[in-house]
Parts: sequence; C-alpha cells; structure tokens
Amino acid sequence: MSENSNEELPSSELGTREYWDKAYSLEIENYKDHGDVGEIWFGEESGTKVVRYIEDNLKLFKEDDRIMDLGCGNGMLLLSLARKGFRKLTGIDYSQKAIDLAREVLDNENYFEVELLAGDIVDSAVLGLSIFKFKLAHDKGTYDAISLNQDNPKEKRQKYIENVHNILLDDSYLILTSCNWTKDEIIEHFTNYFEFKEEIPSKKFLFGGQTGNTITQLIFTKIVREQQCA
Repeated sequence: MSENSNEELPSSELGTREYWDKAYSLEIENYKDHGDVGEIWFGEESGTKVVRYIEDNLKLFKEDDRIMDLGCGNGMLLLSLARKGFRKLTGIDYSQKAIDLAREVLDNENYFEVELLAGDIVDSAVLGLSIFKFKLAHDKGTYDAISLNQDNPKEKRQKYIENVHNILLDDSYLILTSCNWTKDEIIEHFTNYFEFKEEIPSKKFLFGGQTGNTITQLIFTKIVREQQCA
C-alpha cells in the first residue's frame, strides 16, 4: 500500500500487457487440458462477497441492468453473476488471451450471451466498443495493475477514472477491489467523479500494533458532472 496518495506505486511486470498475455496463454492450455480456470485474483471469497453485495444491496434488475466487468480475466465473476440470473453482462480485458480464456469458460457453461471485448479501458477508443452504458462497473485488480505500469501511471489512472465514468449511466455504481491502495487513497483518487457509498468488510490483520486490511473493497456511486459548453 502507498503511504502517500501523492506518490505512485513502484512499477511492476504486473502492470504490463506482456505479463498477462503470457499468464493467460498458460491458463488457456491448462483449462483445455484439465479444466483449471487458473488463478482467482484476490481469492474466491472476494468475488463471492461482491456477488452477494450486488444481489442483496443494489437490487439490480437481472434481466435489464447492464454490468461491465473491467479486466474480466478468466471470466469467473461474470460466470458467477450469470449463474445468479443476470443477463446483460459484458467483460473487457486488454489481453486477448484473457478474453479467449473467458470465452472458453463461459461457453462451456452455455452462457454464450455474455459479451466479451478486447480493449484497454485507459484508451478513449474503448468508449466506442459498446453501444450501451452500464448500471454497474466492477473492477477487481485492474486499477491496481494500471497503477503498476511503468509508463505514466498517474495519467493512466486518471484516464481510467474518466473512461469508467463515461461508460456508466447517471444512476450507477462502481465496485472496486484493491490490494495496493488504502481506502482513503482510492476515495481521493476518484473524487469529483465518484462518491464513496460504503466499504465491503474484509479480513483484518494486526502488524506492529496497527490494524489493516489485506484488500479494500469499496462501493461508489457516479457523480453526474455538468456538461461544458463549447
């Protein structure tokens, strides 16, 4: 975790497309060989809590409200939502290998209607990939990965925030899971675009007399910004 919200995280290979392409290439082979979907980022419990929160607290219309999974990876969060009856699901990932794996996983469960897009959420061109806007965006680790990029991470983080804001309906939500930034840092990063709603409780640890979280899971609502006149 960063100690100062004005500082950037140390760069890492986890912030590169090459790392994820290589990782998902291996996971595709493993899935085809013996049905292993690969690593569940932040563990299964974090995804389970998100799905439970969506069902119990947001009261979305399962047949009508669109959900976007940002950095969908192997598609397991989308699969969990599809099993719960959600029908307007879209996943996006900048790794084509991740999209290929997610397609395999979802098609094997007969969820052919889940939309999967290859694109980078920090690229403005991604806004044209879907003609729809979304009631909910979910991110488990993608904002973290962007923060670990060695090439202008602060600029990329800001572009991510702006683009996510733009793909959402006015009355909408963002659920974000991070293991690199603190609650206060994330809230500060997203201010002016998203309003903090609440935190999903997570496991605590005690170190050096201080209590902290292993991961941070936050719920935001979109702030409707006034359009600027030309």
